Amino acid sequence: MMKRVLSLAVLTAVIVLTACTVGPDYHRPKVETPAFYKEAYGAWRQASPQDVFHHGAWWTVYNDSVLNRLEKQVDVSNQKLKAAEAAYHEARAMAAEAHSSLFPTAAAEGAVGKMRGTMPRPTAPESLTVGGSWEPDLWGRIHREIEGSTARAQANAADLAAARLSLQAVLAVDYFDLRAQDELKQLLERIVETDKKSLQIVRYQYDSGTGSSDDALLAETRLENARAKAIKTGVRRARLLHAIAVLVGDPPADFFLPLRPYNGYVPDIPAGIPSSLLERRPDIAAAERMVAAANAKIGIATAAWFPDITLSASAGYTDMTFDKVLQAPMGFWALGAGFTETLFNAGRRSDRITAAKAGFDRSAAMYRQTALTAFRQVEDGLSSLRIISQACDEQSAATRHTWRIEQLAKRRYESGTGDYRKELKARTVWLKNKIDLLKLRQSRLDESVALIRALGGGWNASQVTNGK
Repeated sequence: MMKRVLSLAVLTAVIVLTACTVGPDYHRPKVETPAFYKEAYGAWRQASPQDVFHHGAWWTVYNDSVLNRLEKQVDVSNQKLKAAEAAYHEARAMAAEAHSSLFPTAAAEGAVGKMRGTMPRPTAPESLTVGGSWEPDLWGRIHREIEGSTARAQANAADLAAARLSLQAVLAVDYFDLRAQDELKQLLERIVETDKKSLQIVRYQYDSGTGSSDDALLAETRLENARAKAIKTGVRRARLLHAIAVLVGDPPADFFLPLRPYNGYVPDIPAGIPSSLLERRPDIAAAERMVAAANAKIGIATAAWFPDITLSASAGYTDMTFDKVLQAPMGFWALGAGFTETLFNAGRRSDRITAAKAGFDRSAAMYRQTALTAFRQVEDGLSSLRIISQACDEQSAATRHTWRIEQLAKRRYESGTGDYRKELKARTVWLKNKIDLLKLRQSRLDESVALIRALGGGWNASQVTNGK
C-alpha cells in the first residue's frame, strides 16, 4: 500500500511541475489615438479644474440641488439599472464557479439496513465510503476558463457603469428640458399679456371709428395663437415629468416637480487627452474585456488537443458492526489515475481553434471601433458646444438690442411723444428673442451633458477590478 501511495504522490508531483498554460497570453489590442482633440484647440479652448467630475457625481457641476436629488434616486430605484446589476452579479457567480474547478471534489456514501431470510447475505447492510477526485489543470484549460469568465464579469461591471451613466445623462437632459419649458411658459404668458393690450387698443380704435375690423381680427388671431403656444407647453412638461418619474423609479401619478426658474448654467468641461478616454469610458472598457475573454477561448480550444487526467481516491468500511469495525478485512481503499484523449473527431478541435481566433479578431475590431466612435463623440460634443456658444453670444447681443429698443419705445410713450402700439410691438420682439435665446441655452446644456457622457462621466476602468 505504501508503494502505491508513494507512486501516486510522485505522479502528482510530476504532473504539477510539468503543468503549463497553452494558448496565447493576453495583450490589449493597440488603438490609434490622436495626440489631442482637434475641437479643443484653436479659437475656443476650455480651462477648468480637473475635479469637475466629483467622484463620478458629474451632475453636481450644474449646481442644481433638485437635479442632485433626482440623480441619486436613479441608483436606488431605476429598474433597468437593477436588471443590469443583476446581470453583473450573475457573471461574478459564474466566474467564482469556474474558479472552484481548480480544487478537488469529495463525496461520502453510506448505507444502513437489515436483511431477513434463509438466503446467504450478498452484501453488508452497513457501509461507509469516502472518495474524492481531482482533475489537475495540466494544460491551463481551467485557468483560461477562469480568465474568460473573470473578463466577462468585468465586462458586465463596465456594462453596468455604462447603463448607469446613460440613465443619468437621460435624466439630466429631461430635467433641463423641463426647466426650459417652465421658463418658456412664462415668456409665452408675457406675450399673451402684451397681445391682450394690443387687442384692447385695436378694439377701442374700431369702436371709435378710427380702426378697421381687419385689424381687430388680426389682433385676436395673434392673441389666440399666443395662448395656444402657452398651453401647448403643458403637454411637453407633463411628458417630461412622467419620463423623469420612471427614471427615478416613482409612479408618474405620484411624482411632481413645481415650476422653477431656469438656471441654464453650463460649466467648463475639461476634455483631457484622447488616450485617457480609453480608461474613462465604460463601454470601451467592456469591449476591451470581451477581447480578453475571446483570447481565453483560444487557450481553452487549444487545451482540447491534450488528454484530460483525473486522480481519484476512495476508502471505507463494510459490515460496520461494533465487533468488526476495527478488523482490517472489513476496510478497503483505492488510489488511481486515469486519462481521456480523443483520437479522432474529423478536425473539430482545429475548427474550434480557428473559430476562437476569428472571435478574438472580431472582438478586437469591435473594441477599436468602440474607441473610434468615442473619439468622434467627444469631437462632436466639443464642436457643438463651441458653435452653440458662439450662437448664444450672438443671440444674447440681439436680445439686449431689442430690450433697449423696447425701453426707448416705452419712455417715448410715457413722455407722450410715442405710440403705445410701437412699445407693445417692441416688447413682443424682445420676448421672442428671449425665447430663441432660451432654446439655444437649452441646446448648449444638452450638448454639455452629451460631452460629459462621451468623456465617461468621471468613471475609470480601474473600477472593473473591484466591481464598483
